[in-house]
Amino acid sequence: MLKPLHLSRNELSTYVARQLATFYPDGLDTDAPTVLAAHMDAALARLGRCINEVRWWAPNEFDHLHSTQYTLFLYYLANTIWKATGNRTLCTKLFGLNKALNGIDLFYEIEMPEVMFIGHSVGIVFAKATYGNYLVVYQNSTVGKNHGAAPVLGEGVVMYAGTAIIGGCQVGEGTVLSQGTSLVNTATPGHCTVYPGQSGQVVFKPTRRDPLQDIFRR
Repeated sequence: MLKPLHLSRNELSTYVARQLATFYPDGLDTDAPTVLAAHMDAALARLGRCINEVRWWAPNEFDHLHSTQYTLFLYYLANTIWKATGNRTLCTKLFGLNKALNGIDLFYEIEMPEVMFIGHSVGIVFAKATYGNYLVVYQNSTVGKNHGAAPVLGEGVVMYAGTAIIGGCQVGEGTVLSQGTSLVNTATPGHCTVYPGQSGQVVFKPTRRDPLQDIFRR
């Protein structure tokens, strides 16, 4: 079972409630500490599944002072509460807290994979799209819709810094987007690395080394 470092589960609930009260001193959601505590175990279980897959992180340990781990925690907590209670006010505040602290736009209604890695959260934007497991996303990257069309990302997609996947993209399993590459309404064959080409086109090349081997225990 995932063990929070520094704080007990009850202290962690109180900590989050105090952060919310600081950022949103509106007097609403006076039952926030109770709701947070009620869903803390479920959220931590989901976070633990993710943490235990990342090579660089100690298994079964959660450090709330580790910004990437806390980014994932706030999403899983908000999404867990949303699915269990439909408490839009509280979940919106958790979404806003994550955005304020970590610079990420990750709405609580979005279904993210069980295992993912955020390599620096600043400037990342996630639309309501389909995300495969073992997703890796680095800073200043965007997944967005185009005229209502949303991307579908297969398993093991890696988005390096400054990349974008926009619109009706079918991104095959094992696709790696090199830094600064944008896909717009474009499919990828999978198990490839995508590079910027000429005239707005992209180029697909075989991936020399699977970056997931360095990130995940699988």
